[in-house]
Amino acid sequence: MALVPTKNASGRYDNVDFSKAAGHKLTPVKASYLRRDVLLFANAIGVTKEELHFLYELHPKFAAFPTFPINLPFKQTDPDVFDFIKRTVSAAVPGTPPFDPQRSVDGERGIEILKPIPVSSEGLDLEFNGKIIGVYDKGGNMILEAENEMRDAKTNTVYAKLTSTAFGIGQGGYGGDRGPTKPSYPPPKRAPDAVHVFQTTPEQALLYRLCGDYNPMHADEEFGQRAGFKGSILQGLGTWNIAAHGVLKSIGNSDPARFKSFNARFKSVVYPGDALETRMWKVGEREGFEDIIFETIVQGDGRVALSNGSARIAKATTSSKL
Repeated sequence: MALVPTKNASGRYDNVDFSKAAGHKLTPVKASYLRRDVLLFANAIGVTKEELHFLYELHPKFAAFPTFPINLPFKQTDPDVFDFIKRTVSAAVPGTPPFDPQRSVDGERGIEILKPIPVSSEGLDLEFNGKIIGVYDKGGNMILEAENEMRDAKTNTVYAKLTSTAFGIGQGGYGGDRGPTKPSYPPPKRAPDAVHVFQTTPEQALLYRLCGDYNPMHADEEFGQRAGFKGSILQGLGTWNIAAHGVLKSIGNSDPARFKSFNARFKSVVYPGDALETRMWKVGEREGFEDIIFETIVQGDGRVALSNGSARIAKATTSSKL
């Protein structure tokens, strides 16, 4: 029987071997959702009335906002609230100690759309099939990269591929591989081609949590203060999705069919009530898509909320116009 990481008297772990993690398949997670969930999500990320096709189920071009799947691994099949902390305890990964939730953060998220996202899961058997890309040991931190596919088990249709990077702060130092160098997307030294500003409200995190991100950190002021913040904070994925909306609205005319991929790194905390400014630069074209670099800052003090942002938006065609 293979040895598993075991905590020793010092609080560290024995039998750690990060190389065993690569390729490990996670237990499939079932998911379901209603049209109402799609409408709620669009409202929570700042979609406006002129984009009624995301907000009104009887619109002739009613559609799910393309990044909607990002919260489904949290929500799964639950129509009601659930214990977020219990649900997000990390699953066992070969050769890898469990993440300490008090010292772990969401590092990066990405999504690639392979098929239009259905407006509900009716008639589908949706599941998320995840696997570990690798676990790395960098700067004393444990870094886990994973990939998840949103798939209909009935037809084997894959709708989206989700990527994530989790940082276990101070949980490395086991002599593992540092991992590959990731692409860098620094903002060009010129004025952006588009800017999107969204003024969050004091209630923004309370609204966004109804999309499935029920971490108490986003509702309970004392919980946030115990974690070292001024109070409750906006969900990182809330900021991420607000930026995604800004990019599609500004570059893609709010057309979901033009949205191909979106990736960003979480840089700084955002508080409900902050104004978010997403700056976008067109940096090239490939295979009918525009390559976009973006960053999101907090207008009040200029801190960067999202960095290393990249997106691909299809060029406009006559058939793609709403």
